[in-house]
Amino acid sequence: MPRKYKVSIDLTLKESHEGYHTLTKIPPTVGYSQVTAAERKRSSPTTTGAGGPNQGAMLAKKKAQAMSLASKPGQQVMMNAFMMYMSGSTLNIFSISTTSTAIITPITSIFKMESMFANFEEVDTQIPKLIYVALNLVWLPVGMYKLSAMRLLPTTSADWADSIVWKDMTEMSSIPPAM
Repeated sequence: MPRKYKVSIDLTLKESHEGYHTLTKIPPTVGYSQVTAAERKRSSPTTTGAGGPNQGAMLAKKKAQAMSLASKPGQQVMMNAFMMYMSGSTLNIFSISTTSTAIITPITSIFKMESMFANFEEVDTQIPKLIYVALNLVWLPVGMYKLSAMRLLPTTSADWADSIVWKDMTEMSSIPPAM
């Protein structure tokens, strides 16, 4: 959106300005020479071989972006864990949808990992990918624990009672056995 008012102020000091000579006689502040040297060093284009200008800075920025992408599931784990805590352990649509999200999302994220890191081909993404998978694998047991707390996972022997084969009695007698 263009600016409504096109006013600009030039704050650079020129020789024709009032007080220029007085300001040039004042000694620079402590550390000013180091700051100007750092600015000159930053503004001068540095070439690193065939990479071109500032190739090292671009690689560092890409690596930082890859690490940021790798840590995203960690933020989602905490948010989803809080949502599951707030939904309680009763069976309702909100707790079921939150728990299903906690189980399905890490699995799909792990399968989509290559497409997530496709933009970082020139950077070594082995460590960010390991962090990404580890955080997704931390997220999965959180959802499994919530399923267990809602009693939707078969964790006790009574949950497997339907698979017990009961013997059918072939003969019955009303006379008690002799002892």
